[in-house]
Amino acid sequence: MHFKDKVIWITGASSGIGEHLAYAFAEKGADLILSARNEQELQRVQQNCPRNSRVLLLSMDVTAYDKISGITARAINHYGKIDILINNAGISQRSLVADTALSVDQKIMDVNFIGAVAVTKAVLPYMRQRKTGHIVAISSVMGKIGTPRRSAYAASKHALHGFFDCLRAEVYSKNISVTLICPGYVHTNVSINALTGDGSPNNKMAETTKGGLSPEAFAQKALRAIYKKKEEAYIGGREIMGIYLKRFLPGVLSRFVRGMDVK
Repeated sequence: MHFKDKVIWITGASSGIGEHLAYAFAEKGADLILSARNEQELQRVQQNCPRNSRVLLLSMDVTAYDKISGITARAINHYGKIDILINNAGISQRSLVADTALSVDQKIMDVNFIGAVAVTKAVLPYMRQRKTGHIVAISSVMGKIGTPRRSAYAASKHALHGFFDCLRAEVYSKNISVTLICPGYVHTNVSINALTGDGSPNNKMAETTKGGLSPEAFAQKALRAIYKKKEEAYIGGREIMGIYLKRFLPGVLSRFVRGMDVK
């Protein structure tokens, strides 16, 4: 996998999947742009990258839509280009529909979907001008199926597929690739940081998440999918089978999901 001297912008890079994608790309010699809200954590990630890595830190909230174009311009001014954009910033959910405030639904959609759209629209003109580029969206198994206690999260991830499938068709002639990556369970703080019905953090590590794929292993698999410019990649354990059940035996999946005790 050759990413040397490629400029790669990763949102949500201060922890979890984004952090370990940064390390994996840096090991391959890529130049990085790392963004997240927590600048102190971004600095930690930068310090943990291999020595001599070129890393630009751009603190950013993907829901501060009016600031994204200016931040994108700073990235372009620094490196002169963005080869690969990885829309990774996101937040999960742990609450029933009936118990979830509408403001929580909106926040999850704003971060997971509109945030990715906003950053993509800011970067796209530069890629179109150069007639090359690669846009990656980190979706989820929940972008293909639905389970209890994930309604807004699943909706936001489903929305990514609709948007980026359309974009892929539109930019094909401009030599711009689009990849959707669907993680299953990955051992990160995603369940701890997930929002409950009133918008407060869940503050619990789910056993399924705890037993999931290591973020290091996930990052290596993700890099292979990005290098091969796959349209979609499913990365995880047995939970990935849910995607295929949804496609070929939807009734079986529905009966199974109804009996799930999802935490």
